[in-house]
Amino acid sequence: MNILVVGSGGREHAIIKKLKEGREDLKIFAIPGNGGIAADAVCLPEISAKDIDAIADFAEMNRIDFAVVAPDDPLVLGAVDKLHEKGIPCFGPDKKAARIEGSKVFAKMLMKKYNIPTASYEVFDNADDALSCIKTSKLPIVIKADGLALGKGVFICNDLASAEKAVKEIMLNKIFGDSGNKVVIEEYLTGPEVSVLCFTDGKTIVPMVSSMDHKRALDGDEGLNTGGMGTIAPNPYFTEEVAKECMEKIFMPTINAMNAEDSKFKGCLYFGLMLTENGPKVIEYNCRFGDPETQVVLPLLKTDLLDIMIATENECLDSVNVEFSNGSACCVVIASGGYPQKYNTGYEIKIDEASIADNISIFHAGTKLVDGKTVTSSGRVLGVTAVADSLKEAIDDAYKACSYINFTDCYYRKDIGKRALEA
Repeated sequence: MNILVVGSGGREHAIIKKLKEGREDLKIFAIPGNGGIAADAVCLPEISAKDIDAIADFAEMNRIDFAVVAPDDPLVLGAVDKLHEKGIPCFGPDKKAARIEGSKVFAKMLMKKYNIPTASYEVFDNADDALSCIKTSKLPIVIKADGLALGKGVFICNDLASAEKAVKEIMLNKIFGDSGNKVVIEEYLTGPEVSVLCFTDGKTIVPMVSSMDHKRALDGDEGLNTGGMGTIAPNPYFTEEVAKECMEKIFMPTINAMNAEDSKFKGCLYFGLMLTENGPKVIEYNCRFGDPETQVVLPLLKTDLLDIMIATENECLDSVNVEFSNGSACCVVIASGGYPQKYNTGYEIKIDEASIADNISIFHAGTKLVDGKTVTSSGRVLGVTAVADSLKEAIDDAYKACSYINFTDCYYRKDIGKRALEA
């Protein structure tokens, strides 16, 4: 069976490794893939994940039986629609459904219209109006670019000066291009954050193991926002009681709302939640697996991933018994020094493979092969994941594995999972 996975990061590497488990019948292609994925799939670095016409043509010519479109950009651009036009079944939402991440404005208006709990907000397409709003807003305040911004389009502003700077950077300096044509200015919520990835076929929704992301670049949740510096699963704050409330007030209402808007969502729907004193509220939606959340959630999955994905596409997810192990997982992201701002790449990565324990998975996020050597190619380089019986064991094992990995200017947070252990 020929499988195509679109994407090039740690999320895609985790998906490919899970797809391969116990499935010798699969031949997996990755567009464009990366240096680590090349050990598990045939990589096509010459094709961009955003070139949806080239992706669809490749899939047709190479008789792809099933495609997984993992990143936000190709989903929002309509990669699934293009593949469907070629008669190729896919895991992932079509272009209309992907708006739930592709436009913060669409997502907020959806939640308002269908009474899904979220922060209060206002939308602006004019910088002067946005600047006037923040002068009378209660601080801290959250400012979001409307469109995709590599996970960096959200600014939590504690004072007026930083809020004004955020608006100007997004709307006037266009640091995110057209994604900053509109901004959402919203209430700052407080409470424990929870990430919940869900399989859904547009009718049935199956939450995966909850997780806790660590977005800030530095220990103690200091520094700039990043795409994620590490994760743990399960999240201790996401109790059975909270899960039940989220299913009733957030998860199913979102699926129903998307159906009512003629935007049936099929694939993985990510809920970024804040557990406030007034109950769970949605911070954000993603139209795909989160990264690095995928790197702790999928290693705990016991059910065959391809079976789930095919059932999702065929709208028979209720016929699959999706099971997760009772263990815990911790992923520590090893990044290039200077990330998420300026950093250098091209450094050889050295891993003491003999010292890496069997419960460790190393997911490549930003690597490439140069003259037979694996070198750094991006800000987030590796995700080092440990699975163990307890969260403390998983954290300890992940950090032990990190000590056997090195490259020039390598950096990682030393406190991933600390808040979860304290909880």
